[in-house]
Amino acid sequence: MKTLWTNGTIYTMNEEFETVEAVIVENERIIDTGDRDRMEREHAIDEIQDLQGAVMYPGFVDSHLHMIGHGEKLLRLDLSEIHSAEEMRTTLKEKVYSTPFDEWIIGDGWNENNFVDRKIFHRNELDEIAPHHPMMLTRICRHALLANSKALDIAGITKHTPDPPGGVIVRDSNGSPTGYLLDKAQDLVRDALPKVTEEYLHRALSTSVEDLTKHGLVGGHSEDLNYYGGFKRTYDTFLNVVNEENMKFKANLLVHHEVVEDMHEHRFAFGASNGYVELGAMKIFADGALGGRTAYLSKPYNDMPETYGVAIHTLTELKNLVKKARRYNMPVAIHTIGDLALEFALYAVEEYPPPIGLRDRFVHGQVVRPDLIERLKKVPVIIDIQPHFVASDFPWVIERLGEERMQYSFAWKTLLDEGIPCGAGSDAPIETADPLATIYAAVMRKKKGDPHQGYYPEQKLTVYEAVSLYTKGSAYAIGKEDEMGRIKSGYSADFTVLSEDLFRIDPENIPDVTVLKTVVNNSIVYAAE
Repeated sequence: MKTLWTNGTIYTMNEEFETVEAVIVENERIIDTGDRDRMEREHAIDEIQDLQGAVMYPGFVDSHLHMIGHGEKLLRLDLSEIHSAEEMRTTLKEKVYSTPFDEWIIGDGWNENNFVDRKIFHRNELDEIAPHHPMMLTRICRHALLANSKALDIAGITKHTPDPPGGVIVRDSNGSPTGYLLDKAQDLVRDALPKVTEEYLHRALSTSVEDLTKHGLVGGHSEDLNYYGGFKRTYDTFLNVVNEENMKFKANLLVHHEVVEDMHEHRFAFGASNGYVELGAMKIFADGALGGRTAYLSKPYNDMPETYGVAIHTLTELKNLVKKARRYNMPVAIHTIGDLALEFALYAVEEYPPPIGLRDRFVHGQVVRPDLIERLKKVPVIIDIQPHFVASDFPWVIERLGEERMQYSFAWKTLLDEGIPCGAGSDAPIETADPLATIYAAVMRKKKGDPHQGYYPEQKLTVYEAVSLYTKGSAYAIGKEDEMGRIKSGYSADFTVLSEDLFRIDPENIPDVTVLKTVVNNSIVYAAE
């Protein structure tokens, strides 16, 4: 069956502003593009999809997010839009009032930088709010959480509990835990949570995919496989939800290094796919995040000179993890926010390069240095950037890093100009999953509605560069640049159809554009009413 897509503006993304009149799809692949009259003469068309003047792009793919976590955020108590400590207190009290005793109160997304007083709640204050409920509140960066005394007790955390490797239990002057846990210390509480049911996982993932397709996303590169009862259970959830018969979505799953052995014990390997769910690179965390001052820096934090951040692994440990990935013929995806974490990651992949034909990825790459940029040019790697971090992290991040480091921080334009390939992701649920919001942040370097002219405007991307991150960039990240990310013969029939032309409208209006259709393998998986 041959389908003709036509009667709109169709951007191929092969070259800037290149358009075609029509596209023909057969067996889920594009087989021809170009002049409509010619194609109608040369092909027997079975179906016409009339774009009715809309604008079609290659399908947008989020290069880094947490799909089940995004679904959980939609199902749980969302604290990300709270802008004062008092509002957060009131929201938590309302949740406690409606929750049976002893049931966990779980919230996501609080950010003290949204509060005038930058308040971080103490466990004693959480105890006043929830004396009969264990409470766990995850910071927006997911590298820190707050727990009340009941949650700490269940987790077995006392003043005598040592800091776990790669984590910090924040303590008061008497050495007692304050309830603020950083990076690997979070696992002490997370491991004490009631085990999630398969029905819950199914609902969270289904909720996530439904929301992602509404935002015009045809796929995403997701990291979930170490958090919901082990590799097999979580992987089976993806296979049961995302498939030809149920929900069509292109999911590339990063495999956390702690479950790589589990993956192979179940006779799966890198690249295994059902056509929609594919096993990807081995995920490693090298450091934390700037918000909680756990990103690992080569010089101390400007606003807390006593700390450089947290190295999740020593350099030797990180090298050994990369070496393990190579034994399994896998590329790596290393979370690197601070410049010293990036330096460690470079040492590791330089010593243990990926198998021929594969490329690694460094996730985030927020703080770099000129010498690291030169080294990045020499290794087969792509940077997964999150432009929406600019909208969320400025201006407070300038306090963290100081003006001197800002020239090479959040420096997306510099990376592209230096020839370093990049893809764009949201890091949802940490940020909004909406690709139009991310594209806006990349182009305008600010929040929508902010009168600021854009933070470090020399780093602003063109709209074409920003859209390329979600199309060609995401495809390149997983080695599929010859079959995804463009509207071209032989490529997957994955399309994002919008109400407006992103390349022609005022960039200020990008977040207001409507997603009209999301198309995966020539199937319309979302259509606006």
